[in-house]
Amino acid sequence: MIKSEDSTSVVRLSNVSKIFGANENKTVALQNVSLDASSGELLLVLGPSGSGKTTLLTLIAGLLKSTSGTISLFGKNIESYSAKELQQIRAKRIGFIFQTFLLIDSLTVQENVGVVLRFAGETKKEANRQALLLLEQFHVEHLAKKFPRTLSQGEKQRVAVARAIANEGDLIIADEPTGCLESRQGFEIIQLLKSYSRDQNRCVIVASHDLRIGEFAKRILRIEDGMLLS
Repeated sequence: MIKSEDSTSVVRLSNVSKIFGANENKTVALQNVSLDASSGELLLVLGPSGSGKTTLLTLIAGLLKSTSGTISLFGKNIESYSAKELQQIRAKRIGFIFQTFLLIDSLTVQENVGVVLRFAGETKKEANRQALLLLEQFHVEHLAKKFPRTLSQGEKQRVAVARAIANEGDLIIADEPTGCLESRQGFEIIQLLKSYSRDQNRCVIVASHDLRIGEFAKRILRIEDGMLLS
């Protein structure tokens, strides 16, 4: 198993495989993957498109079930959580950043950030208040009343990061967070995630094909054809 330096594991995978389809239509997306990710670190999973990065993140979030192996999330086998418990964990303890942002076009920027807090149980008034504070933290408070379609790629990504950490989750899962950005913007986003991980003692797992952001990671795991490389 590829272990982190910290013994406080947020995520642990042991010999995890994921197979889609069967027989001649079978696709092995992940094969015998073992890893350990802890609080206070930014872990970079580095690999080309189609290497299994997104499947790995989806399994960690409990949005897919593994074909074999075990996944522990917050110290408990992920299969022992009920569907409702996993839903609550995703709402309150995990933040997500997607390559395509997935901002809701019909909501303002402030509402996009606030909706995460609403799911976590905050009132609308409190969610809006906290959302504005987060936007100020990322220097995009002037965008609060704008809609996603009017934003630049860099602005959308900053909003997406603000939304991901809105619930102060113990785990941030980021799938190609710099994929749509220029180098400078991408470095800014990764630096924000690194600071969050370090300053708030949170676990951040980033999947990317971009070797340039490796300098911001505490550890780098390389993945190819569904397997972690030693």
